[in-house]
Amino acid sequence: MTPLRKRFIQDMRIRNRSEKTISAYVRHAARFSQYFGRPPTELGHEQTRQYQLHLLEQKVSWSNYNQCVCALRFLYGTTLDRPEVVVRLPYGRRPKTLPVVLDRQEVLELFACVRHFKARMVLTTMYATGMRIDEAVHLGVADIDSRRMSILVARGKGNKQRLVPLTPALVGELRSWWQEHRNPVWLFPGKHPDRPVTPDTVQRACKKAVTRAGLKKAATPHSLRHTFATELLEADVDLLIIQKILGHTSLQTTVRYTHVRRNHLQKASQVLELLPLAELLADRPWRTGPRRPASAK
Repeated sequence: MTPLRKRFIQDMRIRNRSEKTISAYVRHAARFSQYFGRPPTELGHEQTRQYQLHLLEQKVSWSNYNQCVCALRFLYGTTLDRPEVVVRLPYGRRPKTLPVVLDRQEVLELFACVRHFKARMVLTTMYATGMRIDEAVHLGVADIDSRRMSILVARGKGNKQRLVPLTPALVGELRSWWQEHRNPVWLFPGKHPDRPVTPDTVQRACKKAVTRAGLKKAATPHSLRHTFATELLEADVDLLIIQKILGHTSLQTTVRYTHVRRNHLQKASQVLELLPLAELLADRPWRTGPRRPASAK
């Protein structure tokens, strides 16, 4: 490990960055340096700009692109103390898309096609609690509190902890599942008992199940989190409560689920039925059939 990489990691740990974030930032910084064949200390603003153009040419995802920007901002702004290099380094503007939400029948069809039982239990937990996939796979046995009917998300995004409600049906399923493997630490152990199952394992199982089920929607494990949030909204649960359960820092992130509420769409369609569309379209030239006679003046 070079002195620069060591200091880069130390600076992130001092600021309580998660190990996942540290690993990602180090990877982005290393790729940036390898692209130019020079250490970051010999590179500057022009090279960061060129590298951004390179990422765009490679058509990387916007989340990956912006994560790289964050890594370079931290590297130059904090570790190298050269903020002038990245002061004008822009983030990419991600396209705003509606979350993919499944109806209950689609959820049933999806779960029926998940053949990997451990993955199905992880997906079930995500659907019943709204957890992110990384949060679900890292659940510990001690995180389940059946007395208070809650789950401690101890490894949430940004190293933030929160509590999510636990239903009687889910606690029964989790108890039965744990009795199958009895791992003292992990609720969903991986191939190695001292490690949890990987998110990739769950994602692959979900992708295969989507194909088997013949779902037309581009569903992913994260779609179950979206579905959970939408279900709560349709049950008239307060937005602030949903924000806390999901672990959103900003309420604006939670508000986007209001755009896919089915009951809101149904109410809107009922209102639209009151509009005099038939009368408005009666005299349009593209309509077939005899036209109405003009009224006398």
